[in-house]
Amino acid sequence: MSVVVPDWTPHAPLQRFCLPWSEAAGVELAVLRLDLIDPLISGNKWFKLSHHLARAQAESAAGVISLGGAHSNHLHALAAAGKRFGFATVGLLRGHAQQTATVDDLLAFGMQLHWLGYAGYRARHAAGFWLPWQAQYPGFYAVPEGGGGLSGALGCMALLPMVREQLAEIGWADYDAWWLAAGTGTTMAGLLLGEAAAHPVHGALAVPADHGVAQQVQGIVQEAGLPVGPYHLHEACRGGFARRDDELLAFMFNAEEQSGLPFEPLYTAKALMALRQQVEAGYFARGSRVVFVHTGGLQGRAAALSSSAPLL
Repeated sequence: MSVVVPDWTPHAPLQRFCLPWSEAAGVELAVLRLDLIDPLISGNKWFKLSHHLARAQAESAAGVISLGGAHSNHLHALAAAGKRFGFATVGLLRGHAQQTATVDDLLAFGMQLHWLGYAGYRARHAAGFWLPWQAQYPGFYAVPEGGGGLSGALGCMALLPMVREQLAEIGWADYDAWWLAAGTGTTMAGLLLGEAAAHPVHGALAVPADHGVAQQVQGIVQEAGLPVGPYHLHEACRGGFARRDDELLAFMFNAEEQSGLPFEPLYTAKALMALRQQVEAGYFARGSRVVFVHTGGLQGRAAALSSSAPLL
């Protein structure tokens, strides 16, 4: 059976939320709740997948294959979409076979898994990497890690009208900036393309600088050939990808209590903590209105809180 995806356009609510540090600085916050679009196909991952899946359907692909780790939000969303919409999925995973809540879900959703080891996964950018997998799974459409690339960014442009259509409902005429976690930079690039220089976009780096987020963002916008406005990357990884510490967790639990919103420590809590640091430093003028994108990932919250070791 080839890939066929219904015309599904999920909607995320835009909500105002207040925290003591933002109120003290006179900075208004609103959050785009992508965590609420669906119980399983959650967060920004669906939007990064949408154009890839449309291309897979246009090519009459036999299925979809992609890459990620044992806690990958991207693979979780892809496998859930495959289960719901009835197309085959294959996941190429970093490291060696292990059991996690995410891996359990991938298997339950029917995704075929292959563990590449660490050296094998590092070779994913090498020429010819996909050739043996295309031979093993002929006719499968390959999605880049994290749903990246221009197709992933184009899907994320849908977030802009979603916000603009709800501004009046929260009493805003406009906003001054976007703020979101950046893992590959794909969602950030999509916002830049959609904004066409109207508003700046701020990405809180949940990964170290050597992961190449800046280069990926620049590559996507150059490939698109569309005008983009100012954007800024802010350090937020706290020592490495998937690392969390007592200060971060204390901040997250406190922010949840104060705002009534759920977060997870790998992306959303790091992004919010970096926003607090910039707000308290006076980065945004009093009266500024900032849209914070909740990128989801809550299905991995329990695993992310269960150990202080990095989730590799």
